[in-house]
Amino acid sequence: MSLLIKGGRVLDPLSGIDGLFDVLIEKGKISAVDKDLSKKETAKTIDAKGRLVVPGLIDVHTHLREPGYEYKETIKTGTAAAAAGGFTSVACMPNTLPVNDNQAVTDFIVTQAKKEGIVNVYPIGAISLGLKGEDLVEIGDLKESGIVAVSDDGRSVMNSELMRRVLEYTRMFKLPVIAHCEDKDLAGNGVAIEGYYATLLGLKGIPAAAEEVMVARDIALAGLTGGRLHIAHTSTKGSLRHIGEAKKRGINVTCEVTPHHFTLTDEYLQDYDTNYKVNPPLGTEEDRAAVIEALKDGTADIIASDHAPHDSTSKEVEFDQAAFGMIGLETTLPLTLKLVHEKIISLKDAIARLTVNPSRLLGLDKGSLAIGKEADITIIDFEKEHTVDSNRFKSKSKNSPFHGWKLKGIAEMTIVEGRVVFDRAKEG
Repeated sequence: MSLLIKGGRVLDPLSGIDGLFDVLIEKGKISAVDKDLSKKETAKTIDAKGRLVVPGLIDVHTHLREPGYEYKETIKTGTAAAAAGGFTSVACMPNTLPVNDNQAVTDFIVTQAKKEGIVNVYPIGAISLGLKGEDLVEIGDLKESGIVAVSDDGRSVMNSELMRRVLEYTRMFKLPVIAHCEDKDLAGNGVAIEGYYATLLGLKGIPAAAEEVMVARDIALAGLTGGRLHIAHTSTKGSLRHIGEAKKRGINVTCEVTPHHFTLTDEYLQDYDTNYKVNPPLGTEEDRAAVIEALKDGTADIIASDHAPHDSTSKEVEFDQAAFGMIGLETTLPLTLKLVHEKIISLKDAIARLTVNPSRLLGLDKGSLAIGKEADITIIDFEKEHTVDSNRFKSKSKNSPFHGWKLKGIAEMTIVEGRVVFDRAKEG
């Protein structure tokens, strides 16, 4: 069936389109973007008046947990959460069980996504076998099976020689290396950023330097090899300074930031609510301000959810024992729009960091509303006020610290290859 999206504000940062237009979708692709398009007899009309119509959002940092941790999340529930959050594509991290370090696991994810998923799913392969940081995976085999990047996310590659080799080898396959930057020896058994609140609350601290020294090392190795380095969930002022300086020197480095790092600080830990326990930890107010400044000046290329679902038994324990991570697919867009409503960043820049920039990182032919592109589209009610209710999330897990928050702006409809996969009006 053809779709005609009528009367919305069409915003496509890549093409520069920003105005009131209609969008016609035929055979799963965008066939026209123009004013007052006539309805074809076979087309279903979607009234987008008063709404934003943007390229489908892309998340480069999602944990779908399948295979192995289906009690936390599955491809079915994770992609449903993605669609509800306005995401039409997600890239899933390899820390599954078994680890996505071989073709069999990648093939399983691709097959399961086609069977159970409702948005595009792009697997990210491991850097090292078993995420142990010792032996490099067969990158060529994984690329052939469909990976779009490599990462040992959740674990830093402590072996500098291994990190050098992966940056070299991935150049042959035009794949980015997504780095979780954390010096394990410095971080130790820490659970919160080292500083005033960790001391006040009696929590073992992680110094900001644990992230920053690994960011500096990986940048040096990217400069040495010419590899494509992407820094995941960048959270400290020092890390962002390193990245900004590296970009000025022409090193091939990009980075992402998360909504929880530009919205929250370690001050929120005072109730020992484990939903605020993440890795890297929530930073200081100075760090949060630096993350926001990085979004304003372009140092931060991408906004990513770092969607990390956990079952209640992994969170409802002492803070020191609780699992790191929070869910984010269904709150990333409204928390990003909060920055727009507060006039911190422009709407165009916000959408670019959720669409075209992630697409470029992963080498996808996405993130645009150009004629002939697959019709992945997100329709947003920019002004809608709502209260976050994690109990109504599509995600299997509910570990969100934003439950009860009042936010403004939300995805109303998500379209993947011309098919409506989420319609908030029908959710009740």
